[in-house]
Amino acid sequence: MYTNTRFGELLKVLPKNTFKRCVEQHRSDKHNKGFDSWGQLISLMYAQLSGCRSLRELEVSYNSHSAHHYHLGCGPIKRSTLSDANRQRDAGVFESFCQQLMGRAHRRVRNEIKDLLYLLDSTPICLRGRGYEWTQARSMSRIPGLKIHLLYSPDKQLPTQNDIEYGCNVEIEKGAEYVFDKGYCDYNWWHQIDQEGAFFVTRLKRNASIRVLKSRSTEGDILSDEVIEFKNKWPGGGRKNNYVKPLRRIVVHREDHVDPLVLVTNLMGVPVEEVAALYKQRWAIELWFKWVKQNLKIKKFLGQSENAVKIQILVALITYLIADLYRQLCGSRRGFYLWLAELKSTLFQRPRLEFEVLKRRRKWKSDFQIHQAQLAL
Repeated sequence: MYTNTRFGELLKVLPKNTFKRCVEQHRSDKHNKGFDSWGQLISLMYAQLSGCRSLRELEVSYNSHSAHHYHLGCGPIKRSTLSDANRQRDAGVFESFCQQLMGRAHRRVRNEIKDLLYLLDSTPICLRGRGYEWTQARSMSRIPGLKIHLLYSPDKQLPTQNDIEYGCNVEIEKGAEYVFDKGYCDYNWWHQIDQEGAFFVTRLKRNASIRVLKSRSTEGDILSDEVIEFKNKWPGGGRKNNYVKPLRRIVVHREDHVDPLVLVTNLMGVPVEEVAALYKQRWAIELWFKWVKQNLKIKKFLGQSENAVKIQILVALITYLIADLYRQLCGSRRGFYLWLAELKSTLFQRPRLEFEVLKRRRKWKSDFQIHQAQLAL
C-alpha cells in the first residue's frame, strides 16, 4: 500500500481543478508534447523547495525520485524540455493561478479580521549580465530587471494581490485602508480609492501644489495637522486631476531624519496618532520582501528570457502560499523559516509510515519490558 510523501501531501493542498481551469483558459497545453503545465509547475515548485540552482541540478535531483513521479501526476524531466517550456509557455497561466490562490487567502483574511489594512509596495528583482539585455529597454529605474508589486496583509503575513508590471491595478475593497509609499503618487488613483469607499495613507511630494483650508492643534511628534485641497485641476501634460475633495496633511517629526515625514490621507476623523501608526506598519511589507528574497529562489534564475523569469517569480509566490496553508493544516507551532527548513530536508519522507514504524517500535519495546519483568518474577 502506497503511503504519501510530504511533498505529495503538500500538493494535495494545491487546488488542481482551479489550475486546470487556468490551463484551459490560456490554452497553455495546446501544443505540449508530453510535458504539460502541471509537470512544469511541480518541477519548479520542487526547485523552489529543494534549492536547486540550475536546470542540470534540478534534472538530476528531481529524476532521482522517479518512484514518486506517478503519484505526483507527472514524469521525469529533461532540462532542454523544461528550458523550452519556461521560454515559450504563456506565463499568464501561472499568473492567473497565483491570483486565484491569493484571492482565497484574501477571503480568509477578510473573514478572520474586521479592520482591513493592506500595504502596497514593490521590490526590484535585479537582472544583469548576458541574456538579460531585454531589461535595459524596459527598465525605468537605475536597477535593471523587473519589479514585483504586491498588496500585503500584515495580520496574516500573506500577499493578497500581485502585479509584476503595474502596482495600481489592484481591486479596491470598500472599507479597507491602503498604505503605500509616494512611488504610487497618482491623484486620479487616490480619487478612485475614495470613490470606492476605501481609505489611503501615503506620502505627499514636496512639489505638490496645495491650499491649506484649516489647521488643527497638535502636540508631541506631530508638527502639524491640516485640511488641504489641490490648487490645480490641470497639473500639465494634458492630465486632469479628478481629486477635488479636501484631504488631510500630517507632518510627523522623525528622530533619525532631518526632514519630517509628510503624510496625506482621506481619513478625516481618525486621531492623528493612528494615521501615523498606520504608515509605520508599512515596514512590515519591507520585512516580508526581505524574507522572500532570502528564502525563495528568485535571485538565481533557471532561464534568462523575460517569460522564464516571470514564471519562476510567480511559482515562488505560489509555493509560498501553498506551503503556508499546508503548515497551518499540519498545526505546526514552529516559525515559518524553521518549518520550511524542515520541509526542504524531508520532501520525500513518508510521515505516516514513519509514525507507524515508530508506533510499532514503542509497542515492541513496551512488550519486551513487560516480558523481562515477568521473567524476573
